[in-house]
Amino acid sequence: MVAGGAGFLLGRSGREGEPAGTAAPAAPPAKYRSRPDLDGLPDVTITTPVDRAAPGYVFLTPFAGNSLRGPLIVDQNGSPVWFKKVPDPATVAIDFKVQRYRKDPVLTWWEGTIGGTGGQGVGQGEFVVVDQTYREITRIRAAGTEQADQHDLVLTPAGTALFWVYDPVPYDLTAKGGPADGVLHDGVLQEIDVATGRKVFEWRARDHVGLDESYAPLPQGESAHLPYDYLHPNSVSLDHDGHLLLSARHTWGLYKVHRRTGEVLWRIGGKKSDFRVDERSTFSWQHDLQRRRDGSYSIFDNGAGITTEREYSRGLIFRVDETARTVTFEAEHVHPQRLSAPTQGNFRELPDGGTFIGWGQQPHFTEHRPDGSVRFAGRLPEDNQSYRAYKGEWLGVAHDQPALGLRVEAGNVIAAASWNGHTMVRRWRARSGTQPGALSNTVVADRSGFETTLTIAGTPEYVVVEALDEAGQVLGSSSAVPIRT
Repeated sequence: MVAGGAGFLLGRSGREGEPAGTAAPAAPPAKYRSRPDLDGLPDVTITTPVDRAAPGYVFLTPFAGNSLRGPLIVDQNGSPVWFKKVPDPATVAIDFKVQRYRKDPVLTWWEGTIGGTGGQGVGQGEFVVVDQTYREITRIRAAGTEQADQHDLVLTPAGTALFWVYDPVPYDLTAKGGPADGVLHDGVLQEIDVATGRKVFEWRARDHVGLDESYAPLPQGESAHLPYDYLHPNSVSLDHDGHLLLSARHTWGLYKVHRRTGEVLWRIGGKKSDFRVDERSTFSWQHDLQRRRDGSYSIFDNGAGITTEREYSRGLIFRVDETARTVTFEAEHVHPQRLSAPTQGNFRELPDGGTFIGWGQQPHFTEHRPDGSVRFAGRLPEDNQSYRAYKGEWLGVAHDQPALGLRVEAGNVIAAASWNGHTMVRRWRARSGTQPGALSNTVVADRSGFETTLTIAGTPEYVVVEALDEAGQVLGSSSAVPIRT
């Protein structure tokens, strides 16, 4: 098989280049005969079938030691739609989602390596932006010598990108009981002009958020001089008034920051909250602060991390009264299994008023109705996880050829057809015959998941597969592949 191209050829004996009739050791069947390079892709299981769910695909970044790593789109049956493997050996993909750049839909994700102290992930990498044909538009890198952290990327209408950098700086930690010559992980928010790479805004947490706000313990013993991750910022978003909304896991704090001056306009949660938070709205070790369309706010409340403060994680919605300086509970969305996710996770509003939750360290995702009940759910395997999970609409047009895999079975040819990333394929047509230019025999089948199989009677000399749209028009075709004897 040539990935994304003509296909892998099996002779009538069942093995390429082997004479007919020669016995061959049995090999495990490929998951995708047209794309055997994707055999390590983890299965996505739908645990709650779609019940009037919002339209769109699920966007994941599977991450396990023995499976393929990279951005993955699956449909509402759990079947892959598009996958791209990131480089070995240690590179991972994180935070894969649909955004807009210069008014056009794009896909973005982070690529890099993950390290850190105390079990907390700190990224060193860059963000990738691809268009609807999956061609790379650009890579977004941090200004200066540091690299971008993985936790979040926001593309703004102004053509800029907002993201975090974890900057290790020399720091006197004696006030916290650490060494005078210690190292601090400063949370640095950068805004970069995507087209030019020029930095247009920077906010340094240590100028605004003190170490006394942190719930994270100092590194100890032989690790005492490793960077102290006192803040662990993990999300950035824009409020309705254009100011910045930030979440910091290790201070249990949410911050609203002035877009131009960097002044902290308010804090919610943690040790120095500017608001009185009612009991049902208290949170800890949280992720993903967002402003909702109706004016409320939402977070993914892990409730667990370095310590356990709550038995289960949840999507939390609350109201903020800036005049009365109060935070009041609105709703919570909980997994039916009452999962606890000590790390990662996200909670996003959908266009129809529903919500979508990625359960982070737990390999689950759920879609909820406005009342909080689950209308769609799925999961990766137990040994896997996805930092975040998103639901969104996407129109992809693959720029390569459809892939074709062939095998001979019971005197017939079985054609396996796929086209990684093309979302408009509705049917597949296989044409066969004795010459590449004379393929008159046809078989048609509805698309059935990532790979569709078509049975061709007899053993013709050549086969080609064509991807068809809803109207039966040809979107693309493989090369004509010979059936070798």
